[in-house]
Amino acid sequence: MPGPGVGFEYPAQEVSWTKRDALLFANSIGATADELHFLFELDPNFSVFPTYPVILTFKGTTHDVIDFYAAQKAVPIPGVPSFDPTRVVDGQRILQSFKPLPTSSAGKRFEIRTKVLGVYDKGRPGTVVETQSDLVDAATGDVYTRVLSSSFYVGQGNWGGPKGPATVNYPAPKDGRQPDAVFEHQTTSETALLYRLNGDYNPLHAHPEPGKKMGFGGVIIHGLYTWNWAAHGLLRHLGGSDPANLKEYQARFASPVRPGDKLVASVWRTGQKQGEWEEVRFEVKVDGGKVCLSNGRALMKCVGPVKGKL
Repeated sequence: MPGPGVGFEYPAQEVSWTKRDALLFANSIGATADELHFLFELDPNFSVFPTYPVILTFKGTTHDVIDFYAAQKAVPIPGVPSFDPTRVVDGQRILQSFKPLPTSSAGKRFEIRTKVLGVYDKGRPGTVVETQSDLVDAATGDVYTRVLSSSFYVGQGNWGGPKGPATVNYPAPKDGRQPDAVFEHQTTSETALLYRLNGDYNPLHAHPEPGKKMGFGGVIIHGLYTWNWAAHGLLRHLGGSDPANLKEYQARFASPVRPGDKLVASVWRTGQKQGEWEEVRFEVKVDGGKVCLSNGRALMKCVGPVKGKL
């Protein structure tokens, strides 16, 4: 018997993007001047970075700032309690790519179609809500990308729901093997303030008060900023910066990143292939501190680094 809320479909959400949105996103996650196909709209190979669709559920069709909390309250899930959207953090994201994204949505109507996969009561720590969100051409039904998400509602458990299945883990190698690639980035007080302009306006990432209430001590950087930054690094160092070389990508949000933290990513090729796609494992740590992205896994065509200086 399905658990509470399973199979519930949210109303379809129309989404749109422009070439300018694609440029901003690439800039905000670390694309560099030797990757003009992500940063210059007249480049003959101009492309949207392949993880961009994760932002569309936040952005919708607007080009202005939105009330993040009001947007999250829109539709309750039948059969489960109403959760407080001011106390939610990301758990994990998995992105699967099926078709290349057009450089803008102009001339088409795109929708995000989201359904609930599970709602799991984790007791005192909180509740996990898992969803599947497909980016769909409404006219043809073609699915461009699928995002599997888990959201953790802090301190909102103990309502008698199912505990949920055991999670599938993709740990970094434990055999002492050196990473095949290591890359790093020094964040600043402005990192999250730039990234939020893509459409993810959660006040947790701009003002200290929400983070203090949630026990983080102040502002934390979007987990999806670190997630997207790591995706860019993987593609740049192993995939020749070609968006066609990233088929699937995932990571779990293990601990918060604060403005000013230095991120260090370690990447291992496994040699295990699904057809032409090789499985890659990775993790991201705060330099001198905890793992902040765990369970990192990608399916890629590994062709080497982007041409140019790394």
